[in-house]
Amino acid sequence: MTSASISAVKPLSISQRLVLGAVFLVLGFVFVAGTGFAGDYRAHNGAHDSRHAMGFPCH
Repeated sequence: MTSASISAVKPLSISQRLVLGAVFLVLGFVFVAGTGFAGDYRAHNGAHDSRHAMGFPCH
């Protein structure tokens, strides 16, 4: 019979949290801007209401 090992999860340091937050902020901006200026109407209309709720002008 084998025993399962339990690994503890270490919390992120402040600098790791800041880097991760910056990465997600840039990634989120790319997604919002990418759908906001998309030439394909399906991508534009798919995110239309959420863009207006955040105050992103799309027309």
